[in-house]
Amino acid sequence: MSQSLARALQILVSLGERDHSLDELATELDVHKTTVLRLLRTMEAERFVRHDDAHRYRLGSRLFALADAAREQHAVREVAAPHLRRLNQRTGQTVHLAAYENGQVIYIDKLDSVQSVRMYSQVGVPAALHCTAVGKVLLAAQPKRTRETLLATIDYPRFTDRTITGPDDLRDELDRVRAQGWAQDHAEHESFINCIGAPIIDGSKRVVGAVSVSVPDVLLGYEQVLDLLPELLATTAAIGADYSPTTTA
Repeated sequence: MSQSLARALQILVSLGERDHSLDELATELDVHKTTVLRLLRTMEAERFVRHDDAHRYRLGSRLFALADAAREQHAVREVAAPHLRRLNQRTGQTVHLAAYENGQVIYIDKLDSVQSVRMYSQVGVPAALHCTAVGKVLLAAQPKRTRETLLATIDYPRFTDRTITGPDDLRDELDRVRAQGWAQDHAEHESFINCIGAPIIDGSKRVVGAVSVSVPDVLLGYEQVLDLLPELLATTAAIGADYSPTTTA
């Protein structure tokens, strides 16, 4: 990857987190301000970034169309959409759809709970591989060599007292996930959230995505979340049945 392209992409990632000044971006990239300004002017001309009167830089409107296009190019998202809506309506809880991309698990759709409680997860943002239900499901589905490489290289930040923090424990957990056909996040990523996830398996036996149901413990206890598993498994089976093996995910 060219150095200029890498820097431009890092600028977009940084601006996706919050607005930045020119000085802040130069510090993050560890380059001179003139280099960053040259990149920003090019990106601004193409509407990838914009700045306000205080010279704070933000993401530009060009990214709206690209985000929509990226979502539409995930074929499983379109197939899954009506099934996710039904699952959301029947359970009343937050539903996520995720896909595996280049060593990461990315949320590609989200339907919020009908309750007033909202989760902070976002479409387009990676899910933690070691402590989320969709992360475990999609990591467990990878070929053994890929799985072992990821187990050895991913970070294991401890989010709660229940978080898995090493490759051996995660390997054992992934064995359980493959054996039972679903995964759980028992307050491992957020101490007040329980979650169950299951793979979407198409007609050629490929895992093309994962669906989860996430519930704050103020709404349902852990055992009550597990009671939603038949509904979740029925949903992923229905999506898999509708998904064409010849469709590119």
